[in-house]
Amino acid sequence: MKYFKYLKYVIRHKYFVMIECFKHGLYWQGIAHDMSKLLPSEFFPYVNHFNGDQKDKKDKKDNAFDYAWLLHQKKNKHHWQWWILQEDDGDVKKLEMPMKYIKEMLYDWKGAARAQGVGNKKNNYLIKKWYYTNCSKIKLNTATREKIQAYLELNF
Repeated sequence: MKYFKYLKYVIRHKYFVMIECFKHGLYWQGIAHDMSKLLPSEFFPYVNHFNGDQKDKKDKKDNAFDYAWLLHQKKNKHHWQWWILQEDDGDVKKLEMPMKYIKEMLYDWKGAARAQGVGNKKNNYLIKKWYYTNCSKIKLNTATREKIQAYLELNF
């Protein structure tokens, strides 16, 4: 049952992101968004993390989920973490995100909120509020941050 519950959430999330992407002409991104979540390497660790034993044991490490989350970030360019380059000398480079991935990331946040029952299609202010509350934790190239904030102010 937990597998169907998670699959239902993923489909619902993908649906809401797809609607937003389609509204803005990002048809392929709307279709392909988060397809990797259906791969066994992500699907089963996510199910067990969000709907299994790990959910009630927050102090316990979930290495399988951590690895699945890392895989997901590195397979999907709409995650800001994809654009972080850890260099051999220890420096971290923040690469600039193209606008189409910035938009998909914002629609991803909106789709996640809607799929979780937090928001609806009209209350974009929740996404803006979430971003401004969490932006100090999000490592972004300066140009990317400026694009995100401008897009949020104009469209959210």
